Amino acid sequence: MPAPHTTAPFTAPDIEALRQAAQRAVAYLQGVNARSVAPTAGAVRALDQLAGPLPAAGADPLAVIELLDRVGSPATIVNAGGRYFGFVNGGSLPAAVAAAWLVNTWDQNGGLRVMSPAAAAIEDIALGWVKELLGLPADCGAGLVTGGTMANLTGLAAARHVLLQRAGWDVDNDGLFGAPPLQVVVGDDVHASVLKALGLLGLGRSRLIRVAVDAQGRMRPERLPALNDRSILCLQAGNVASGAFDPAAELIPAAHAAGAWVHVDGAFGLWAAASARHRHLTRGFEQADSWATDAHKWANVGYDCGVSLVRDATALRAVMAIFAPYVMPGTLREPHHHTPEMSRRARGVELWAALRSLGRDGIEALVDRTCAHARRFAEGVRAAGFEILNEVVINQVLVSFGSSEKTRSVIERLQLDGACWCGGTEWQGRAATRRE
Repeated sequence: MPAPHTTAPFTAPDIEALRQAAQRAVAYLQGVNARSVAPTAGAVRALDQLAGPLPAAGADPLAVIELLDRVGSPATIVNAGGRYFGFVNGGSLPAAVAAAWLVNTWDQNGGLRVMSPAAAAIEDIALGWVKELLGLPADCGAGLVTGGTMANLTGLAAARHVLLQRAGWDVDNDGLFGAPPLQVVVGDDVHASVLKALGLLGLGRSRLIRVAVDAQGRMRPERLPALNDRSILCLQAGNVASGAFDPAAELIPAAHAAGAWVHVDGAFGLWAAASARHRHLTRGFEQADSWATDAHKWANVGYDCGVSLVRDATALRAVMAIFAPYVMPGTLREPHHHTPEMSRRARGVELWAALRSLGRDGIEALVDRTCAHARRFAEGVRAAGFEILNEVVINQVLVSFGSSEKTRSVIERLQLDGACWCGGTEWQGRAATRRE
């Protein structure tokens, strides 16, 4: 049997380090509105103070925390607060932040129920709430992963397993050497995380069929190729730049009639289903076979927390299950049978805390409020004489300040100014800034 943990009980100085860390964390949060969103060049250079050879002697925990806060905190991007508009990065709700502190204190391995009954039970509850909020089947399989890339990989792995099994091939045991070919169909504005997942699964980043999209990045149904029972159709619920949704209500029935598997990349857009005002955008997506979304975006859980969902729970378990002589599964759901990871932190606790603190009404209000902010932002920018490049359907706004050269210059100056932070992108051949 393995040796017991050698960490001694926390001493008085150790406890004081925890208190200091909590105080410094609170001070950081209280000061986010008074500082530049982006760190200064000097703050970034100061990170060199953390480098050098690893000392032979250990340092006092209080000194470690003091150094980390003094040097590290000024070099962060202020994700918290209301002035960061980049990368669809969510903030983190107070309850989620506090729950993360507790999760780290508990130090639970969330992979197996016998290692943490609390982590497993709380994850079960949180995943049930997510299915309810997103309008997805209550009995579909689900797991918590690090983010959208792993959520896409998990859903697409289930698709690969099922389609090749139908073709008489056991991909999990025999691999892809000699396997019947699969057809993967994506929109021309497919997100990079889907391409990465396809590459990791051996399905290829370029060995796929791209379907033309309209001016908002939505897949054009009339350009859909012929599908069959070895096809995977990847749809988007919330284009990362425009916020647009593929026409799922038209595409999914056509795909299913041909025997194809439909996977949805809904990293942030699927959460529109929690709002009565915006739910129509997600109509039809509930018919898909697998879904990927993030809780660290619109749900405002801290990093990292993605959610993978598969309609056929047995398919998800078949491709993700892991067995070893020392693993003692019980009769209830075992978390590590539903995700690529075996050992992992109990991230379901933070998700539970965020959803419990908001409630159904709070989630709906959060979605509606951020979408309203986006519409107001677009109206103000347009009134100031600048061009909005997208139809603002949820919380995404694409802005052009003129030529691509001028737009890039404005983005650079905005970031240097520090009053807010907006990211840049290329949208259908034009430079733009994204506000999300």
